[in-house]
Amino acid sequence: MPQPQTVSGISNREFIHTYAAPGRIGLAGGSDVVSRLIEFAQRQLNDARESSLWSHAFLFQGTRHDGHHWVFESDLELHRKNIRLGVQENRIEKFCSEKSYPVLAVLDFGLGEGEVAAMFRESLDMVAGRTRYSLRELMGTLIALRRPAMRAKPNPLSRPASFFCSAFVTHVLRKAGVDPVPGLDVKHAAPEDLFRSERAANIWLLEPVRPGKVPLKQRIVARIRKRLGR
Repeated sequence: MPQPQTVSGISNREFIHTYAAPGRIGLAGGSDVVSRLIEFAQRQLNDARESSLWSHAFLFQGTRHDGHHWVFESDLELHRKNIRLGVQENRIEKFCSEKSYPVLAVLDFGLGEGEVAAMFRESLDMVAGRTRYSLRELMGTLIALRRPAMRAKPNPLSRPASFFCSAFVTHVLRKAGVDPVPGLDVKHAAPEDLFRSERAANIWLLEPVRPGKVPLKQRIVARIRKRLGR
């Protein structure tokens, strides 16, 4: 994999607007319990056995006529009286929350216009076809992480017309003639595999602001202001 170019001192929104472009791949590390479990399960993919930074993968569409960045993703979207499970189009707004997604990355696979168009066609077909998100397949992938020999074989919990996030990204990349994870079954591709892909030409990593990196004085002032409601 190429050496990631670390970016710091900017917000999630600024990072996305600076580095996202049509056809580039986004990775996000969530702070919720499910995301942390997914990140922990991927510790098998590095020698230090450390949790992965990543729990979600998606495809950048670029800026549309409404002036907003949009993405294709396979996800579980839960809203009041509305649940969407599967491949969908969304604005980037949820990824702009540093609290919900403290770490982001953008991967550039050096795709041409034709390859990006092929990815978008396949993604739109999957949105129209209501391709589902499969928690069952995700569990099959997490189990296989402990048994590397299983990862080249079909996911035993595979379901038709369904993909979890990084499997969706891998699928559309392969449809465009680009294989980010050679040797892996598409439904065994984890977000960490994409981050470590030798096929990536460039990787930009937004360095998370961790409490230990904030000067003590600044943290104390922030706490006082919070208590005073300022």
